[in-house]
Amino acid sequence: MNELLKATIDAHGGLERWNELDAVSARLLQDGGEWALKGQAGVLADVFVRAELHQQRVSHHPFGASDRRSAFTPQRVAIETTAGDILEELDNPSLSFEGHTLETPWSTPQLAYFVGISMWTYLTQPFTYARPGFEISELDPWQEKGEEWRRLHVVWPNNLATHSNEQTLYMGADGLLRRHDYDIVIQANAPGAHYFSDYTEVAGIMLPTRHKIVQRTPDGGSLDEPVLVSIDLSQIAFT
Repeated sequence: MNELLKATIDAHGGLERWNELDAVSARLLQDGGEWALKGQAGVLADVFVRAELHQQRVSHHPFGASDRRSAFTPQRVAIETTAGDILEELDNPSLSFEGHTLETPWSTPQLAYFVGISMWTYLTQPFTYARPGFEISELDPWQEKGEEWRRLHVVWPNNLATHSNEQTLYMGADGLLRRHDYDIVIQANAPGAHYFSDYTEVAGIMLPTRHKIVQRTPDGGSLDEPVLVSIDLSQIAFT
């Protein structure tokens, strides 16, 4: 394993502890301009998420109504009642975004796909990057916020769904993630810079409880405004 990746995983609780756990759940308070841009303002403002750690399965509840939830895998997303009745479903959901521009509205299943890939990525990193198929290399250090952050370039394998195949991670001196860069392929390759803060330890795992996603600039910097997505996590639990 890459030396910096190992140090980062150890700082977040270690791979041995991670492999003892199966799933994570949390309450999410979400805001930002992304939701209105996609015609989905307020749908997921206050929800609970559950993500399996070792396979890509995610569910959000409530999903637009108190008796509805989402069911995400990379191959299929669905909106279900809490009794399990299927209301909407979409096979091969990534293909449904072809031809989308930055402003193209999302259907409800497309929203479920976006938040599925997003929260699985956020809740399982950096441990995910120890899985087979990832290509990891260290980049030159980065200066930001009066600190020097070490960086990893990550290439995702094709069998997992995420924002873009190539991403960049930034780690502080304590080994914890500070920033995560990616392009949102399903949103016309919109460049994002995702910042993490307010870490807490749950079941031996370090997780950030505040997320802020803003636009990344061509020189690698980022804009403070507008905030595209903000996420505050609470009531975090592992099983």
